[in-house]
Amino acid sequence: MTQGGWISTLKEEGAVRPRRTLAEEAADNLREFILLGKLEPSTSIPERELAEALGISRTPLREALRLLEIEGLVEYSATRRPRVADPSLQELTQYISVLGALEALAGETACVEATDAEIAEIQKLGHDMAEGSSELTALQFFQLDMRFHSSIVEASRNEPLIETHRQYNARLWRARFLSSQQVDRRDNTLSQHSDITAALIARDAKATRRALRDHLKSTISNITRIHEARDAAQTED
Repeated sequence: MTQGGWISTLKEEGAVRPRRTLAEEAADNLREFILLGKLEPSTSIPERELAEALGISRTPLREALRLLEIEGLVEYSATRRPRVADPSLQELTQYISVLGALEALAGETACVEATDAEIAEIQKLGHDMAEGSSELTALQFFQLDMRFHSSIVEASRNEPLIETHRQYNARLWRARFLSSQQVDRRDNTLSQHSDITAALIARDAKATRRALRDHLKSTISNITRIHEARDAAQTED
C-alpha cells in the first residue's frame, strides 16, 4: 500500500477519538435522568449534593449544567439556582414550528445533495426503528429517531442549516422524547418515517418537504395532548 493509501485508510478507520470530558459525561447522565422523568420539570438541582453523587467537583458539574441549559433542559432562577426546565406549551409549539421548517428545507436539499449511501443509511435507521419497535426501550427508540432526523439534515450539506437545526433541536430534546414515548402513536411515527424515506429515495423534493412538515405537526399534536393531560391531572389534585 502506498504512503498516501495507508494514511487515508488510517484517517478513516484508526483516527484517535477525542476523550470525553467529565462535564460531557455528567451532562449525559443528567440528560438521561431528565428525559426519563427521574428529574421532573421545575425540580431544583442542588449543585453540592449532585456533584457528590456524580463523584466530580462542582466545576465540571457547572459546565454540564451549562450544556444542558443550552439544550433547554435546565434553566436558572433569578437567583441563579439551577432547576429542570418546564417550558410552556406555547414555547414548545413555536420551537417545533421552526424546527419543522428547518427539517423540511433540509429534506428538500438532501434530495439533491445526499449520496446514495447516505440515503441508504437513513433508510436503514428507519428499518431498525420499525424492526425493534416492540423491543426497544423508550430511550433507544428516541435515539434512533433523532439519528434518523439528524442524518437527513446533515445530508443537506448546508452548514448554516445544520447548525441552526442543532440549536433548535437541542432545546426540544425532552419534548421530542415525550412525543416519541407515545406508544399508541408509534405506528404512525413509523409510517411517516417510511413516507419520508420513500420520498428521499425517489429524490422527490416536494414530497420530502411535505412529509417532514407533516411529521413535525404530529409532534405538536402529541405534545399538546401530553400538556393537556398533565394540566387535567394537576387540576384534579
